[in-house]
Amino acid sequence: MMTQYIEIKASHPDCLLFYRMGDFYELFFRDAEIASRTLGIVLTKRGKHLGEDIAMCGVPVERADDYLQKLIAAGHRVAVCEQTEDPTEAKKRGAKSVVKREVVRLVTPGTITEERLLDPGRASLLVAVARRRLSDVAHAYGIAAVDISTGRFAVLETDQRGLAVELARLEPREIVCPDAIHDDPELREFWRDIAAPVTPLAREGLDPASGERRLKEFFGVATLDAFGAFTRAEIAAAAAALAYVERTQLGARPPLSPPVREGESATMLIDVATRANLELTRTLAGERAGSLLDTIDRTQTPGGSRLLAERLAGPLTDPAAIASRLDAVSLLVETPALREALRRDLARVPDIARALARLSLDRGGPRDLAALGAGLEAARAVAAALLGRGDLPDELREAALALGRTDPDLAPRLSATLADELPLLKRDGRFVREGFDAALDELRLLQVDSRKVIAQLQARYAAETDCRTLRIKHNSMLGYFVEVPQAVGESFLKEPWRAVFVHRQTMSDAMRFSSVELGELEAKIASAADRALKRELAIFAALAEAVLAEAEAIKAAAQALAVIDVAAALADLAVDGGWTRPQVDDSAAFRIRAGRHPVVEAALKRQGQPFVANDSELSATAKGRDGRICLITGPNMAGKSTFLRQNALIAVLAQMGSFVPAGSAHIGVVDRLFSRVGAADDLARGRSTFMVEMVETAAILNQAGPRALVILDEIGRGTATFDGLSIAWAAIEHLHEANRCRALFATHYHELTALAERLERVANATVRVTEWNGEVVFLHEVVPGAADRSYGIQVAKLAGLPPAVVERARAILSELEKSEREKPVAALVDDLPLFAVQMRKPAPVAPAAGPDELREALRALDPDEMTPRQALEALYRLKRLG
Repeated sequence: MMTQYIEIKASHPDCLLFYRMGDFYELFFRDAEIASRTLGIVLTKRGKHLGEDIAMCGVPVERADDYLQKLIAAGHRVAVCEQTEDPTEAKKRGAKSVVKREVVRLVTPGTITEERLLDPGRASLLVAVARRRLSDVAHAYGIAAVDISTGRFAVLETDQRGLAVELARLEPREIVCPDAIHDDPELREFWRDIAAPVTPLAREGLDPASGERRLKEFFGVATLDAFGAFTRAEIAAAAAALAYVERTQLGARPPLSPPVREGESATMLIDVATRANLELTRTLAGERAGSLLDTIDRTQTPGGSRLLAERLAGPLTDPAAIASRLDAVSLLVETPALREALRRDLARVPDIARALARLSLDRGGPRDLAALGAGLEAARAVAAALLGRGDLPDELREAALALGRTDPDLAPRLSATLADELPLLKRDGRFVREGFDAALDELRLLQVDSRKVIAQLQARYAAETDCRTLRIKHNSMLGYFVEVPQAVGESFLKEPWRAVFVHRQTMSDAMRFSSVELGELEAKIASAADRALKRELAIFAALAEAVLAEAEAIKAAAQALAVIDVAAALADLAVDGGWTRPQVDDSAAFRIRAGRHPVVEAALKRQGQPFVANDSELSATAKGRDGRICLITGPNMAGKSTFLRQNALIAVLAQMGSFVPAGSAHIGVVDRLFSRVGAADDLARGRSTFMVEMVETAAILNQAGPRALVILDEIGRGTATFDGLSIAWAAIEHLHEANRCRALFATHYHELTALAERLERVANATVRVTEWNGEVVFLHEVVPGAADRSYGIQVAKLAGLPPAVVERARAILSELEKSEREKPVAALVDDLPLFAVQMRKPAPVAPAAGPDELREALRALDPDEMTPRQALEALYRLKRLG
């Protein structure tokens, strides 16, 4: 047996091997040690190999999914090895013959389909990365995103800088790439920082030519032209994804849609740091709760929840496409009866996309068929509700038409065939409704009658042997048997009962026997059960075939239901929260009236407190087309960071096609969003808090363009005051003159407010506070103007600093403010020239013209000819010259 294990393990060295032994999956050697630590199960040992103990642990087959979920979440890959023959067949080859086993599937983070292993609200994406050389120093990277649980298949191309941005948007469960990319020294740190597990692939068969052949064979087409025009890098990435899917599914074919090309400029680019700072889909702690997604998700279906997350992660940049989504939301805002009817019907829709995927991979069960039936039935109700109106927006009309293209007879057929109470696995049987199949009902009746006969036989044996405790029982080893107490069993070994009962097993306090009559009865029961299950499996196969024949229409219906669900959910959110439709166009506008932070407002609402709304104006001035920079000052805890984030979130919501938490909003399309908010270090990479701040700021200043929106909070605070002030000052000038983008810049360097008088597009704003009896009161109102102090000592007092420390701080502040009045730093603004952008690298400063006496004196020295006294005199002479 161990020889067989080692041979199978050698074929899957990068996986943990679940080796089936009876009712358990066993793991051995290093696999057992890893699984024991990850799962928290006992590590034992079994025999020896090469003189060493063999480590072993195991998990019950019936609870395997629970353990698989933990292993997959930890980033492990698992090969599931099953017994492929009956043990009785193995015994025919010899008493010591080993049952045949083989790996039936590979379970990896990006290729799981089981309902219990998947997050209903999150896409389970496998992402493949490939690249092609553009020059000696540049590459184009192809990205293919595949979700085998739903059939989604998308490709795109980007450069190395955009690679991290796109992977952050997709948030894959697993990444695969050719080993040349994985082992590239320039990308080593990049792969190390990726949260998802990364699997290298051998490069054979992953070139564009081979990749194109693989794609054409998989989809059964002669050319890829019908799917669109793809770059060589995109084809290579798509082929790598398909190769990995085929390898892990071992011949099973998932219902993948043809690849769809996504343009890099079609969505707002949001880098990794910005996504983390804004907490779009997860908080800084990694939790969904408390994120923007969690706050706005009112979807009724798993597919709708995934689509909402996808749209939030990639807001659009095409005003027409944004308007189309907003039209759908607007209609449902204006028609509450229709909205509520749709949401009631949608609440009955299971996850039909993933149920279809499991059936196509032959992993589906009766509940998947029932889910499809219920989903298709609800889909027709949704379609009828929508098509009853004649003024549907394009998005809703197309979705309603897609719902009507499924076979109208399929859902009734599934409902008529399947029982009300269904087992999880088809092998458990009894999932076909009574009365549907006469032959099946007859076999089931035989099973029921046989149980009655068993009871009658037990009663007769008890009476004949005068043993009231005689019982007829069943187990998988002996089948049916008669069990009696030890004393009675001894008499069964003698005449006359010896001719009737055959001894099978002796227990500590009982004995077990069989009989010819009982054996014949067992054969009848087993035959009926086997034939009944075989009949049910044939019915299941027929239903699955009918479903898969409608696979494309069902996938389209699943997507349509998700689209309708998202529109209805956003409409419900808008009505409940008093959100308004934004105006999104190609201008450089950014005008928010009475804007609110959606997450903070929801939290305050739960506490019964109001949120103070604020305006924001970053639109281009009358003299130019470039947006403004708003410089925000004010005390700590006053709400500057909240104000910064809320404007960024409003832009994201608007461009994903949602109403926004504001009185009104006019936003010119934002093509890139940057946010530098909060403080954190990166000790694993040797970066201090200030270094992280500077790296993120550098990325913004190097990449932001005129259509970008930049959010900067407290730049330069991690270093000395003058250093920080200088960096913040230069950054504002660069944003104004070089990037020319719309920006919100919060700072405690009040000296910077004087720049508003020198730079045309810089405006000042401050957060209002007031003092009452020596205490600071935060009003959370953002108004034009500049703050003259930060109230840091008052905030420190609120935080609980000892009174002595607070009073000492007040005294020191008084002295520092006196010094400032005598020689104000703000006067520097009048002394320094305005910033001039250097588009070229500055030329090195030329040395001053004229003779250099120090160098001439050094050249005249000859140390080998000098006495110690002369050397000392020469040293003094050089010191005077220096």
